[in-house]
Amino acid sequence: MTITAAADGSALGNPGPAGWAWVIDDQMWAAGGWKHATNNQGELKAVLELFRATAHVDDDLLVLCDSQYVINSITSWMPGWKKKGWRKSDGKPVLNLELLQELDAAIAGRRYRFEWVRGHVGHPLNEAADFRARSVAEAYQRGAAIPSGPGYPGSLAGNTVSASDHAPGGTGTGAAPGGSRTASASLF
Repeated sequence: MTITAAADGSALGNPGPAGWAWVIDDQMWAAGGWKHATNNQGELKAVLELFRATAHVDDDLLVLCDSQYVINSITSWMPGWKKKGWRKSDGKPVLNLELLQELDAAIAGRRYRFEWVRGHVGHPLNEAADFRARSVAEAYQRGAAIPSGPGYPGSLAGNTVSASDHAPGGTGTGAAPGGSRTASASLF
C-alpha cells in the first residue's frame, strides 16, 4: 500500500510566525509551528513530521510537495552535502542543518517518493496542507490556540512537543502536549 500525503509550510513575513502541516485526509493530519521561522523551515518540518508519524508502518510514502527546495534537498543535494561535511558547493554551511539532519535520519530505510505539485492552484491535498500550515502561522501571530490535528493512527509522534519543535535559535514552540485543536471546515 502507498500512503499519499501533502506537506506544506507557511511563514508570515518570512521569517515570521510560521506553521507546518501534513495531510492525508480530514481524519489524518498534523500541524505545528513557531513564533518565528522561515517558510523553508516550515516546509522541511512538515515532511519530517510526516515521516515520523508514519515511521511505524511499512507502507510506501508518496509525498506531494510544492517546495522544489525540499524535494531537491532530500532527493538530489543531501548526498553531496553529507560528503562535504554538510557544506554546499561554495563551501558555506548548509542552511537548516538541524532539520535536514533529522530528515536524513527519518528517511533512512524508508520507501518514499516525492511528487511536485504546483501550489495555490486547487490541488485538494496541497490546499488542505497549506490551509493548516497558514492557520498555525496565523494563530501564532494572534497568540491563539495552535491547531495540531489528530495525527496518524498508532503514531508515537502524535501531537507531542519534541525538542525539534522549537525554532532554530530557540524561539517559539510547537503545539502543547496533547495538542490544542480548533475546528476547521472540511477541505475535501
